[in-house]
Amino acid sequence: MSKLLPQTLTHYMVVDLNKRSKLAEKLPLAIILFLSTCLGLLSCSTKKTATEQSLDVPYVASKPAVVEAMLQIAQVNKNDLIYDLGCGDGRIVITAAKEYGATGVGVDIDPNRIKEANRNAQKEGVSDKVQFLQQDLFDVDFSKASVVTLYLLPYVNLKLRPKLLEQLKPGTRIVSNEFDMGDWQPEKKIKVGESTIYFWTIPEKKPI
Repeated sequence: MSKLLPQTLTHYMVVDLNKRSKLAEKLPLAIILFLSTCLGLLSCSTKKTATEQSLDVPYVASKPAVVEAMLQIAQVNKNDLIYDLGCGDGRIVITAAKEYGATGVGVDIDPNRIKEANRNAQKEGVSDKVQFLQQDLFDVDFSKASVVTLYLLPYVNLKLRPKLLEQLKPGTRIVSNEFDMGDWQPEKKIKVGESTIYFWTIPEKKPI
């Protein structure tokens, strides 16, 4: 019966106003209130789904061992400014700040992740060294970064690659968890558990 309820409610929503008015006269007030509540819940559910579908990359947190390996392969130090594109709960830039003394910027389009990242930074005592931007990573100016970290998807990496090469200075280090950059061969590639980490530096002569 519960499977049929959304169909019934959807049908009720598209009934024209005259029919809806006549139907309302025949229904007890309690049933009308029940239907109104259900329609409101159905609407909220639809909005949530639309929001979830707007995210290019589903949130999957990097394991602590992977975070440490990413920072180590990039040789992060106190002089670095690290940008984490698709930062999630902020763990990469927070670890970079807490363990290596770096400053960092995390970027994520999901407001819930940004709120969580700010809470985590405050909890770890590095709020003065990191900041988090709720923004589409393709709209961000990360040209001042000395390190860029990624945990995205293959097609997002490929779409982002020209922007990385255009904005970043030669020598800037890039680290990606799990996914490569197509025919741009990594300088290093290591396994950490079931994860693969890729490392590049922006070359002096950038490919076309």
